[in-house]
Amino acid sequence: MPLKPDTREKLKSISTATITTALFKRGLRNQMIQDVVPLDPSKPTMVGEAFTLRYIPAREDLNPITVFQDREHPQRKGIETCPPGAVFVIDSRRDPRAASAGAILATRLMKRGVAGLVTDGGFRDAAEIARLDMPSFHVRPSAPTNLTRHQAVDTNVPIACGDAPVFPGDVIVGDADGVVVIPAHLADEIADEGLEMTAFEDFVMEKVLEGRSILGLYPPTDPQTNADFAVWRKARGR
Repeated sequence: MPLKPDTREKLKSISTATITTALFKRGLRNQMIQDVVPLDPSKPTMVGEAFTLRYIPAREDLNPITVFQDREHPQRKGIETCPPGAVFVIDSRRDPRAASAGAILATRLMKRGVAGLVTDGGFRDAAEIARLDMPSFHVRPSAPTNLTRHQAVDTNVPIACGDAPVFPGDVIVGDADGVVVIPAHLADEIADEGLEMTAFEDFVMEKVLEGRSILGLYPPTDPQTNADFAVWRKARGR
């Protein structure tokens, strides 16, 4: 099922921290992509369906620089077929010693309307990618071409990215804390629950700033907490 526009908008207002808690309640513990960071933490939250690229360790005789002349090369073809609104997710085997992609490919994705770019490796031209009007996430900058260590073998297949399972169509959310993967069939309910959790946590934060103890407040074991939250919510239209 395609990602609903209202679900996309809801997820843009929910933190990855809140999403991981909602997933944990459903028994999902390994949906956070490990070790990746945003190139520009000030960019808006990234939301989109996963379109994947899988690398394996490069075999030198099969991975010369001339492979890029082939229009069917998985990396090149992936850049040109990733749908607008999707997030391009690269399985670089958690190896940032060679770049997963660079500024030219990232710019092409941006111009095609892709929602974001994620790798568990590194990008070359990282400063240029950071300036693009598109969120991007990696482990660290990496100048050598991907061909020196990575061999692109397939697109839009299940991958591991930073030890998280990513299936095509899963919903990817990225913010200043990192990137989380929501199984596609859970996206709507996670978005709805996340909005509720966010409203309550905003209420809690306001009360903590006023000097209130977290005991009985967070979690709301004191009945007065829920009564106060209802009043707070009505007053703010949330």
